Amino acid sequence: MIEKREKRKKIFYVPGMISLIFIPLLCLIYFYKVDAFKVYTLLNVELPAPDNNVFEELNIADLRKYKIFNYNSNEFEENRSLEKLRFSLRKLKKENDTINGIRIHLGKKMTYGVYVQVLNIFAEEGIEIYIPHKDDFWVFMKPKPKQNKSIRIPIIRICGYDGDFWEKQREEAERKYVLSLYRKNWVLFLGYFGLVLLNIFALVKFNKNR
Repeated sequence: MIEKREKRKKIFYVPGMISLIFIPLLCLIYFYKVDAFKVYTLLNVELPAPDNNVFEELNIADLRKYKIFNYNSNEFEENRSLEKLRFSLRKLKKENDTINGIRIHLGKKMTYGVYVQVLNIFAEEGIEIYIPHKDDFWVFMKPKPKQNKSIRIPIIRICGYDGDFWEKQREEAERKYVLSLYRKNWVLFLGYFGLVLLNIFALVKFNKNR
């Protein structure tokens, strides 16, 4: 004997509700994947006027014994040489070497990315003096002022590690940036959730009346 099948109640939904819910979520996932919320910063660079003759007047080319770095490609192929440049600059600054210097030559086939990386290295390593002249950067240290022995400078010792502090500061800055995006676009988010709730309410009411 064949059992009689119980007729099940069909569930209806509002057309487009699935797309309405999932497409914005997929868009947010995509935005995070392509770093759409990444914070970009800029570096202010001031170049001397073409008629500025300070380079020749101060005889910068003969002022130090310069170690030469040549760049004539993109930042990926020049990555190893850029790291060598970083360590050389770091050593130059650490020793406050007033005999040697660094000359960075920018070739005609060099990409803009290498130029930006060189400026980034200057900023990250705290290089105060770098002179752009034609296709070169000339880097050297200035002599430290002689200390007056008659003036006693108190010694202040600070113990601790501040790396975690700056990391927290960076994370806090990123968090504030993301929150500012939400605050600026809160109307869009409110409208989106309002449409979702409206569709859910219509779905429940429609199925109850069936």
